[in-house]
Amino acid sequence: MSEKTIAGVQVKLSDDGYMTDMSQWSENIAKELAGEIGIVLTPKHFEVLNYLRKEHAAGEALTIRKVGKSGIVDIKQLYDLFPKGPLKFSSLIAGIPKPTSCV
Repeated sequence: MSEKTIAGVQVKLSDDGYMTDMSQWSENIAKELAGEIGIVLTPKHFEVLNYLRKEHAAGEALTIRKVGKSGIVDIKQLYDLFPKGPLKFSSLIAGIPKPTSCV
Protein backbone atom coordinates (compact mmCIF):
# COMPACT_ATOMS: atom_id res chain seq x y z
CA MET A 1 0.00 0.00 0.00
CA SER A 2 1.27 3.48 -0.85
CA GLU A 3 0.08 7.06 -1.01
CA LYS A 4 0.23 9.49 -3.91
CA THR A 5 -0.93 13.03 -4.49
CA ILE A 6 -3.35 13.07 -7.41
CA ALA A 7 -5.10 16.31 -8.43
CA GLY A 8 -4.01 17.84 -5.13
CA VAL A 9 -5.47 15.04 -2.99
CA GLN A 10 -3.41 12.52 -1.02
CA VAL A 11 -4.90 9.12 -1.97
CA LYS A 12 -4.11 5.62 -0.80
CA LEU A 13 -3.26 3.12 -3.51
CA SER A 14 -3.05 -0.66 -3.57
CA ASP A 15 0.15 -2.38 -4.63
CA ASP A 16 -1.33 -2.47 -8.17
CA GLY A 17 -1.89 1.31 -8.17
CA TYR A 18 -5.68 1.24 -7.69
CA MET A 19 -7.38 3.60 -5.25
CA THR A 20 -8.38 1.88 -2.02
CA ASP A 21 -10.96 4.47 -0.89
CA MET A 22 -13.70 5.14 -3.46
CA SER A 23 -14.86 8.20 -1.53
CA GLN A 24 -11.64 10.05 -2.43
CA TRP A 25 -12.44 9.86 -6.16
CA SER A 26 -13.36 12.95 -8.15
CA GLU A 27 -13.54 13.85 -11.82
CA ASN A 28 -10.27 15.76 -11.45
CA ILE A 29 -8.56 12.67 -10.05
CA ALA A 30 -10.01 10.64 -12.94
CA LYS A 31 -8.67 13.14 -15.48
CA GLU A 32 -5.19 13.05 -13.96
CA LEU A 33 -5.12 9.24 -13.76
CA ALA A 34 -6.30 9.01 -17.37
CA GLY A 35 -3.68 11.51 -18.48
CA GLU A 36 -0.95 9.39 -16.93
CA ILE A 37 -1.87 6.55 -19.29
CA GLY A 38 -2.50 8.74 -22.32
CA ILE A 39 -6.30 8.93 -22.28
CA VAL A 40 -8.23 12.19 -22.60
CA LEU A 41 -11.63 11.71 -20.98
CA THR A 42 -14.84 12.55 -22.81
CA PRO A 43 -18.44 12.51 -21.56
CA LYS A 44 -18.73 8.91 -22.85
CA HIS A 45 -15.73 7.91 -20.70
CA PHE A 46 -17.47 9.40 -17.67
CA GLU A 47 -20.66 7.46 -18.47
CA VAL A 48 -18.62 4.25 -18.33
CA LEU A 49 -16.73 5.32 -15.19
CA ASN A 50 -19.93 6.22 -13.35
CA TYR A 51 -21.52 2.91 -14.40
CA LEU A 52 -18.50 1.00 -13.05
CA ARG A 53 -18.62 2.92 -9.76
CA LYS A 54 -22.36 2.27 -9.37
CA GLU A 55 -22.01 -1.44 -10.12
CA HIS A 56 -19.02 -1.82 -7.81
CA ALA A 57 -20.86 -0.02 -4.98
CA ALA A 58 -23.76 -2.45 -5.48
CA GLY A 59 -21.35 -5.38 -5.06
CA GLU A 60 -21.60 -6.52 -8.67
CA ALA A 61 -18.72 -8.42 -10.28
CA LEU A 62 -17.43 -6.46 -13.25
CA THR A 63 -16.55 -8.02 -16.60
CA ILE A 64 -16.01 -6.64 -20.08
CA ARG A 65 -19.09 -8.55 -21.21
CA LYS A 66 -21.24 -6.95 -18.50
CA VAL A 67 -20.06 -3.45 -19.44
CA GLY A 68 -20.74 -4.30 -23.10
CA LYS A 69 -24.31 -5.24 -22.20
CA SER A 70 -24.84 -2.09 -20.09
CA GLY A 71 -26.35 -0.12 -22.96
CA ILE A 72 -23.69 2.58 -22.52
CA VAL A 73 -21.09 1.11 -24.86
CA ASP A 74 -20.58 -2.14 -26.68
CA ILE A 75 -17.37 -4.12 -26.24
CA LYS A 76 -15.70 -2.57 -29.29
CA GLN A 77 -16.46 0.94 -28.04
CA LEU A 78 -15.08 0.02 -24.61
CA TYR A 79 -11.81 -1.05 -26.26
CA ASP A 80 -11.80 2.21 -28.25
CA LEU A 81 -12.26 4.28 -25.10
CA PHE A 82 -9.76 2.35 -22.97
CA PRO A 83 -7.21 0.70 -25.28
CA LYS A 84 -4.73 -1.92 -24.04
CA GLY A 85 -6.87 -3.07 -21.13
CA PRO A 86 -10.42 -1.71 -21.17
CA LEU A 87 -11.64 -3.05 -17.82
CA LYS A 88 -8.26 -2.71 -16.13
CA PHE A 89 -7.78 0.95 -17.07
CA SER A 90 -11.42 1.99 -16.76
CA SER A 91 -11.51 0.55 -13.23
CA LEU A 92 -8.27 2.28 -12.30
CA ILE A 93 -9.59 5.63 -13.57
CA ALA A 94 -12.98 5.04 -11.89
CA GLY A 95 -11.25 4.74 -8.51
CA ILE A 96 -12.44 1.20 -7.82
CA PRO A 97 -10.38 -1.90 -7.01
CA LYS A 98 -8.87 -4.01 -9.77
CA PRO A 99 -11.54 -6.45 -10.98
CA THR A 100 -10.80 -10.10 -10.28
CA SER A 101 -11.20 -10.83 -14.00
CA CYS A 102 -8.13 -8.67 -14.79
CA VAL A 103 -4.62 -10.09 -14.71
